[in-house]
Amino acid sequence: MSRDTWQVGGQELSSRLFLGTGLFPDPYVQMEAIKASGTEVLTFAIRRIHLDSVEDDSILQHVEPQKYIYLPNTSGATTADEAVRIARLARASGLSDWIKVEISANKRTLLPDPIETLKATEILVKEGFTVLPYISDDPVICKKLEEAGAAAVMPGAAPIGTGLGILNPYHLGLIVEELSVPVIVDAGLGTASDVALAMELGVSGILMNTPVAKAKDPVMMARSMRLAVEAGRLAYLSGRIPKKKYASASSGLESLVIE
Repeated sequence: MSRDTWQVGGQELSSRLFLGTGLFPDPYVQMEAIKASGTEVLTFAIRRIHLDSVEDDSILQHVEPQKYIYLPNTSGATTADEAVRIARLARASGLSDWIKVEISANKRTLLPDPIETLKATEILVKEGFTVLPYISDDPVICKKLEEAGAAAVMPGAAPIGTGLGILNPYHLGLIVEELSVPVIVDAGLGTASDVALAMELGVSGILMNTPVAKAKDPVMMARSMRLAVEAGRLAYLSGRIPKKKYASASSGLESLVIE
């Protein structure tokens, strides 16, 4: 697995797990979980960062910036204009040229607004950002985001923070088939089996926060998710046996015949 690298926006990565930095009980647990996850990419809401003194921010001050790629997100934005403004502020502060576009119009479901997300992606790509939009598991809008220049597309498996797992594996499979940019499942996963299944469907990577940060043992769960990503990826590359309606003996019936 050490040579199974991939690229996002021209950046070569070894880990296929992106990790969020919120919701952890304390900075020590946060850092230990980050280490256990093996992640190379950390995401966080720009609204939670003090942009005037990024290096002293309580969320980032315990992180060695040279070790990680920062993926700030526009969580809290409800329109494309708002998301674009937040992204520009993040880049101006020196945080990153990477941006996760996250635009939700409904506070109860937090489902992404596809129209505003596409609009923001088009604008930010033209401005030179490496754009990773969070979107619903709709193959049509995912393809349009790729065509708009997204460096990767991040469909949710279920509404964010629900832990419901993959509600529509068929759609995720279609998205993987249709897109040539990386597909990163973002939101809705709850445990290691969800992660392994997503990777077995052929997605390029996983982004998560709540399932790790809110686990009873976040550090142990981070390691679990890391191993699940690796196991699911290996299973996908190996090629599973086809499903069949009826049983077949592994040794063959002929070997059971006694003459």
